[in-house]
Amino acid sequence: MKDLAMHIMDITENSVRAGAEEIGVCLEYGGGKLDLTIRDNGCGMDKEMVQRVTDPYVTSRTTRKVGLGLPLLKMNVLQTGGSLRVDSEPGVGTVVKAQFCTAHIDCIPNGDLSGTLALLITGNPKVNFSLEVKNGDQSFDLSTRELEEVLEGVPLSHPRVNVLVREMIKEHLEALGVKV
Repeated sequence: MKDLAMHIMDITENSVRAGAEEIGVCLEYGGGKLDLTIRDNGCGMDKEMVQRVTDPYVTSRTTRKVGLGLPLLKMNVLQTGGSLRVDSEPGVGTVVKAQFCTAHIDCIPNGDLSGTLALLITGNPKVNFSLEVKNGDQSFDLSTRELEEVLEGVPLSHPRVNVLVREMIKEHLEALGVKV
């Protein structure tokens, strides 16, 4: 995958397929590093699957024999000198933690973070997404539940809501100094 936004999309789509009702995405910039954490309360994986999940020829999907999302994320973090950790427990959920060294020449760009995050939130209205972005001592938080309160009955799936959420995330990312 060519950018961070696509990795976030891939991992969170896995969470949705795993039946997650709660998905949290945290991006923490600082000190020449980017820490990405995605946690869900989906079906989880057993220890054997967790150990093999970064192998491209391992997937839980029955429609194909390869799963490239986590192997490509692992490749992208390792080529910057970063790290990847996957923790999971059946019936509890999964946590994916990736650390990128952002000063490294091979660090992937952010991509369209605001558009991707807005699409995830508005495209999966039954999932409570929470987003936290930190850069130094500044931060921005957003959750599906907060949006639903503000929208007063307008469905998250409404096309204008996507535009509103995308612009709101973009403004906050820019205010935090995150490249959009």
